[in-house]
Amino acid sequence: MIEFFLNGHRQRLAAAPDSSVLALLRDRLAACGTKEGCASGDCGACTVVVAEPDDDRDALSYRTTNACITPAHQLQGCHLITVEGLARGDALHPAQAAMVACHGSQCGFCTPGIVMSLFALHEQQRAEPSRALDGHRLEAALGGNLCRCTGYRPIRDAALSMATHADTRPSWADDPTLDEQVRALPRRSADSRYLTPASLAELAQAMQAYPSAPLVAGATDLWLEATQRLTAYERVIDLRRVAELRRIEETADGWWIGAAVTYREWEPLLAAHYPAFAHLLTRLGSAQIRNRGTLGGNIANASPVGDTPPVLLTLDARVRLASAEGIRELALDEFFLDYKQTALQPGECVAAIFLPRPEAGVEQRVWKLSKRREDDISTLLGAFRWRIDGGGHLRDVRIAYGGMAAIPLRVPAAEAALEGKADLDAAFDAAKRALRHTLTPMSDVRGSSSYRMTAAVNLLERWRLTLARPEPVDPTQEVALDAYAH
Repeated sequence: MIEFFLNGHRQRLAAAPDSSVLALLRDRLAACGTKEGCASGDCGACTVVVAEPDDDRDALSYRTTNACITPAHQLQGCHLITVEGLARGDALHPAQAAMVACHGSQCGFCTPGIVMSLFALHEQQRAEPSRALDGHRLEAALGGNLCRCTGYRPIRDAALSMATHADTRPSWADDPTLDEQVRALPRRSADSRYLTPASLAELAQAMQAYPSAPLVAGATDLWLEATQRLTAYERVIDLRRVAELRRIEETADGWWIGAAVTYREWEPLLAAHYPAFAHLLTRLGSAQIRNRGTLGGNIANASPVGDTPPVLLTLDARVRLASAEGIRELALDEFFLDYKQTALQPGECVAAIFLPRPEAGVEQRVWKLSKRREDDISTLLGAFRWRIDGGGHLRDVRIAYGGMAAIPLRVPAAEAALEGKADLDAAFDAAKRALRHTLTPMSDVRGSSSYRMTAAVNLLERWRLTLARPEPVDPTQEVALDAYAH
């Protein structure tokens, strides 16, 4: 059974372990305002808002998610808000009123998802009224919502004008005990088919007992197997309640990021210590994805076009693996073996990833090439890290790419061509030759082998140009280079 609140009303119902929130809404609860567009977390038509008591604050935080790829059982102990739960009778919520006033709806199919993203944005503004609603925040809030009628200008106008409308709140917002009632719900599923271990020891037991059961955290990739390939899961093991996987542990040398920590949760750490990496996260998926997706999932998934592994490789990251036999660690560049194959043994999972503390003078650049700016998979991602010594020589050079081969990889030959060199023109020419001689890029629907090689060499040249500039370049500039950039 799943116990949660829907638009202020308590729900308790059974669901198969592989059910999605979208299926639960439309098929079981007759809440059909939420639409299915792509069933892969790309279009945002199914956007809903989930309030989850994941901290000690009095008020719950409302965050967007894609209902199509969110496991229904992850609603346990949460408050789910859909487009049906915003208006107060005939009085519209500011997100709805602004969309009407600005003619932001055309065919209307994507409108419920857009309204829910605007609702979450409006709630953020209520919590932080002094925070500027600038273009970056608008992109972050709406980047995961596609309008096939291309009506983005009125949608943007609606977002900017919400504050001019009457601040009508949903009826459920009047209940001062609602947050307390949500927090009082059990956080762990009672369904034996959907396991929610609370510790690594319990997780190890579950993996031993059910070796074929998939592990799920954010489900932003795994649930595509259910929606796209119609894979049926008889049993699922959820990692989101495992205490050891939910921590960020600081040490003298760096930080261990728990495998079930979401992108949203560890972005502040990156912003403080790795600005280029932090800015890349703003181009990783959408707000809906970043609210639920995890670093551990991005690594364990072992996709050749995953955004974080190339950057982590340049940082000399390590990975901690856990099983019933205990804990072991290995360098991240030893973790990826082949396409979708990793060093994980049966009964073993990714527990945490180690980020070394950045050294003084070390710089980093990350450039992602994709066909569109928001919410797109990389065609190619290049990550570069280095420092320059007192004599003007490149030191500790790290070069890594995603989208070039079956696995994310470093390019030692190109690194060696640059290490210790001060003559940038000659050194980068040698690095480009090394890149061409050592890599044979893959071809797929996003780009041919020749295209990827040309792009990879051009990113090396882009890096050289930043080094040649007399003034330092902001590492957060132009992280995403979409293919149609002007």
